[in-house]
Amino acid sequence: MADRRKLSSPRIEGLTVRNYRALANVTFTNLRPLTVLLGPNGSGKSTVFDVFAFLSEAFGSGLRKAWDRRGRFKELRSRGCEGPIEFEIRYREKHSDPIITYHLSVDESPRGPVVAAEWLQWRRGASGKPFRFLDFTEGKGEVISGDAPESQDKRIKEELDSPEALAVNALGQLAKHPRVAALRRFITGWSLSYLTADHTRTIPEAGPQEHLSQTGDNLANVIQYLREQHPDLLKEILGRLKQRVPRMDRVDADLMGDGRLLLLLKDAPFDRPILAKWASDGTLKMLAYLVALYDPAPPALLGLEEPENHLHPRLLYELAEECREASGGSQLIVTSHSPFFLNAMRPEEVWVLNRNAKGYTEAFRADELMGIPEHVSAGGKLGQLWMEGFFGVGDPTRPDLTPLKVRKG
Repeated sequence: MADRRKLSSPRIEGLTVRNYRALANVTFTNLRPLTVLLGPNGSGKSTVFDVFAFLSEAFGSGLRKAWDRRGRFKELRSRGCEGPIEFEIRYREKHSDPIITYHLSVDESPRGPVVAAEWLQWRRGASGKPFRFLDFTEGKGEVISGDAPESQDKRIKEELDSPEALAVNALGQLAKHPRVAALRRFITGWSLSYLTADHTRTIPEAGPQEHLSQTGDNLANVIQYLREQHPDLLKEILGRLKQRVPRMDRVDADLMGDGRLLLLLKDAPFDRPILAKWASDGTLKMLAYLVALYDPAPPALLGLEEPENHLHPRLLYELAEECREASGGSQLIVTSHSPFFLNAMRPEEVWVLNRNAKGYTEAFRADELMGIPEHVSAGGKLGQLWMEGFFGVGDPTRPDLTPLKVRKG
């Protein structure tokens, strides 16, 4: 598959969330190019997924819109907790670059959300001390410009037009702040998918579109784009679809007289294709996932929520392997509770989520749980171990199970 899998893009290595719904205080470390969030219903998987969606929306559409959509502090702040909601992302722009930490604290005033604190921090050199090259509070602060900010460089005071404005979003549009701009591009380029079969059946206005939307309602437009600009890639996508859907022959997007675009699927031995509205949910979902994973210009971060829905269990292992292949170009965050999908995963790629006695989410990486690496080394599959209770969580019929102990050190 081509060189696009070798593209260099920023990668998140750590994430800390405080006071966000069930995530009262959760930290993820050593995140891999492919990360799977595993856990029973209500464990917090979708909430972690929504953290990325919230940040992406806040940068793309504005903090207030992302805030209001989720019910403001009343619904967002962890129950029984006080203080602002906090996000902290530790990432590298390239593999050999220093870690940059982005911190965002959001509070609420009578007029709406405010950015209580926002800063960017890194350390220059192996022995240097970390320092902030962007530091803002409620729209006022300072920033060090340049491609490689140093602690002794001049700090420029800035004031934004609103305390709810994100400094990274505002200053990141200026060429003189390339490190800030890089983070802005990174976050606004995330793609969080909530694909549904019904949305892929939409008949959109004609016109090629490069990337699949969150819901997949522009699938026909992306097929049109691939047919015109990347015919070999579309051929490969359809070849993989044929391997999974018996007798699938062709997929196309045809222009209607009124300017709309029809998605058509043809299966053998019939001569005439059928409309997408009559195709199976599983066929459309698999096609949409393949289109997302084989994006010729992949997003830096791609999120997939519960890809097992509507798919035959036997197809999930191969889909998981394709997710791993795609993680060479995009960092993937996937939520799942499918043992079939999990069987393709490695312990270091899986985070197990569970709600503790206080009702807050706890998260442990599978390779940190006692006994799990040993079972995998002996030939056990993670999905099998999870279903048999070796993780200590995940079986709604066994409330007596207790989480396994985490290795020390």
